[in-house]
Amino acid sequence: MIPRRLFSASLRASLPAVLAVSAASVACASGGAAEGGSAIPWGEIVKQAINFAILAGVLVYFLRKPLSSFLKERSELLRKSIDDAAKARAEAAQKLSVIEARTAKLSDEIAQLNAKMDAEAGAEVRSLRDAATAEIARIRAQAEFAGEQEVKKARQELRKEASVLSAQAAEELVRKTLSPEDQERLVRENLEKIDGIVR
Repeated sequence: MIPRRLFSASLRASLPAVLAVSAASVACASGGAAEGGSAIPWGEIVKQAINFAILAGVLVYFLRKPLSSFLKERSELLRKSIDDAAKARAEAAQKLSVIEARTAKLSDEIAQLNAKMDAEAGAEVRSLRDAATAEIARIRAQAEFAGEQEVKKARQELRKEASVLSAQAAEELVRKTLSPEDQERLVRENLEKIDGIVR
């Protein structure tokens, strides 16, 4: 639309010329009617055409510059809008291409992540298996050592008990068959022998 300020200024500038042309047309029409001419008012038609041409020329003369400026401004706005739209479209296309590229790589990234998780799980399983094997070996070694110690202790106790019983039996036998001096000597010798065996 034409700005209201420009339109008012143009209208004020062209108003005197339009009034002058209209006054001249009225004067001519009054003259023709007074003469009482033919049935077709050719003179009136020609006058109206001249008036229209003059009015159109005046309007074009005074409205040419504002209208040209308005059209130029509108053209610049449209060009700027077109440029902005083209820029926004290019940016959207670039973003879309980036998203498509990331989507295309997403399956590969998922496969790599799964492979990495499988490798880590396998390593963890092997580590747990090795730790369990080492713990079992340690417990077994401790059990074997404890068993050997118990067997050794039981043997020592059996030996001590056997030596005591042997000493008692020998003492009883010597007491019945030998004199007190012989019995004492034999007991002493046997005790020394038994002590040597036990040690």
